[in-house]
Amino acid sequence: MNKKVKEAAHILIDLALKDDVGDGDITTNNIVPSEIRRKAKMVAKTDGVVAGLPVAEMVFKKLDHDLIWNELTPDGTKVKSGDVLVEFEGSYRALLTGERTALNFLQRLSGIATMSAKYADAVKGFQTVILDTRKTLPGFNKLDKYAVKTGGASNHRHGLHDMAMIKDNHIEVAGGITAAVNAVRSSVDHGIKIEVETTTLAQVQEAIDAKADIIMLDNMDLETMRQGVELIAGRAKIEASGNITLERLRDVAATGVDYISIGALTHSVSAMDISQRIED
Repeated sequence: MNKKVKEAAHILIDLALKDDVGDGDITTNNIVPSEIRRKAKMVAKTDGVVAGLPVAEMVFKKLDHDLIWNELTPDGTKVKSGDVLVEFEGSYRALLTGERTALNFLQRLSGIATMSAKYADAVKGFQTVILDTRKTLPGFNKLDKYAVKTGGASNHRHGLHDMAMIKDNHIEVAGGITAAVNAVRSSVDHGIKIEVETTTLAQVQEAIDAKADIIMLDNMDLETMRQGVELIAGRAKIEASGNITLERLRDVAATGVDYISIGALTHSVSAMDISQRIED
């Protein structure tokens, strides 16, 4: 987990604890003596890929600086139901107060990593790389994309600032793909990639002529995709997107595209079932 992801995690954890704990855990603080310490563990209740254990640790350490944390399955590990992910020890109050916040982060990120692993595994044997999209939970962009990479897929652009994506509305305003590409290229740094979204083979040809770096084949059927790949013939990277399910993933990869972008990796993910157990 790099520095930027950790910084984003700290901001989100502070917001989450303020939202959940507020002025204090009135149940725990009035029942559990402050001096008691306990051991605990987190256990997978379904099969999946772990992501977010460092974030869970950050949650508890904000409540107990003396927390002892021993990860048994580092992020990226494929686990089975019943596997112990981490053992830890700290203030009993901290373990109870931070439990839900820590699990909310860990379950979401592990769900994303698990989904990403399924899609990445499905295209093994092809050159195709599975990409995420910007369809992340607002504020969770860096964490969601960290979980995607942890699961074995890759990141598309992180935001509107690091790559140009020319879509139908941009094309309409500019007066065509060529004009849109030229407008961006004349203004941005040479290292910024330019991608053009296309829905027809005529648009694909115009994007080729405009020397786009990446050409997206959006919502095309398999035969049109194959024709698009043949037309591009290596002159640009090719991304397939739109209405791509796990069931038809290998058929899309077999057309020869370089990338397949999947919004479902982050916007339709199911949280992985993980529980926290405190020892007597």
